[in-house]
Amino acid sequence: MPPSSPRPLRKLGFLTIGLFDEADPRRGHESTLEIIELGERLGFDSAWLRHRHLQYGISSPVAVMAAASQRTSRIELGTAVIPLGWENPLRLAEDLATVDILSGGRINPGVSVGPPMHFDEVKGALYPDTADTEDFSYERVRRLLDFVRGKPASDFSGVQGFEVFSDRVQPHSPGLGRRLWYGGGSLSSARWAGEHGMNFLTSSVVKAEGAEGPYDFAQIQLSHIRAFRAAHPDGADARVSQGLVVIPTDSASPEQRAKYEEYAAKRTPRTTSPQGPARLMFAPDIVGTSDEIAERLHTHAAFREVDEVAFALPFTFEHEDYVQILTDMATKLGPTLGWRPGT
Repeated sequence: MPPSSPRPLRKLGFLTIGLFDEADPRRGHESTLEIIELGERLGFDSAWLRHRHLQYGISSPVAVMAAASQRTSRIELGTAVIPLGWENPLRLAEDLATVDILSGGRINPGVSVGPPMHFDEVKGALYPDTADTEDFSYERVRRLLDFVRGKPASDFSGVQGFEVFSDRVQPHSPGLGRRLWYGGGSLSSARWAGEHGMNFLTSSVVKAEGAEGPYDFAQIQLSHIRAFRAAHPDGADARVSQGLVVIPTDSASPEQRAKYEEYAAKRTPRTTSPQGPARLMFAPDIVGTSDEIAERLHTHAAFREVDEVAFALPFTFEHEDYVQILTDMATKLGPTLGWRPGT
């Protein structure tokens, strides 16, 4: 199937890692919340939080979403992604439903599976008694889906003494089950997400599968999007969000432009061939004016198949850099791609 014509961009979002200084973690978290507030004022449709454990980034995106939900009124709040190997699906379902209720139905939880990073070093703290029996497969996602969608979590419901018990997660947020996303970089993940009626997050990392090269990131990503939609009950209407690193420079200072270009150049070598045992392919970061970025995106085979994006902010920039990048995205790049800001 040949690539379709580029679709007008319907939803514009951004993704942040929320870095902080160990000596002053509050300032970093405040910066993240201020960036989300700015995103709402600029008309972005969504703000997404990365998830980092035992690092200097957001370790509890659900808590940050709860805080952001009380400082915003319209923008959707997502996670990209919560690694379920660190989570108990039942407890996470309760937290997600609670924040969704508090936000007025605005959260978009993205999840992934697999063993926790550096599992051998952390398993004694995380699962001291069950490390050898924990299931880190798609089954962990299925359990979360069932709990969020209202399937029983207990064999008991009713009144006991003065207390009333439910057999399903409370609070129950009816729309949340349709707003769960799977973050995947392989064909098997794309198909599984589609078969289970999830939405699909595809980022700047994919697995190079199949015959040996040459490898084309955009074509691999396109195959994942089409496999997901082929397996999904909604078919071509199934939701996909693409998350590339995109850095517009329209209003950037010369110093900012030089920093952005140096950042991208340092990361370019990893984009030329599969990396590591997992054979990961990384997309090149896209730096330039909004017109230049739009031109490159319109030739990107996977971008041509989506109408939602969550462009990733670079990890290590300063607060004022993110303000400039988001402002250019909303006022220059988004409209160039056919997007209209939310109100």
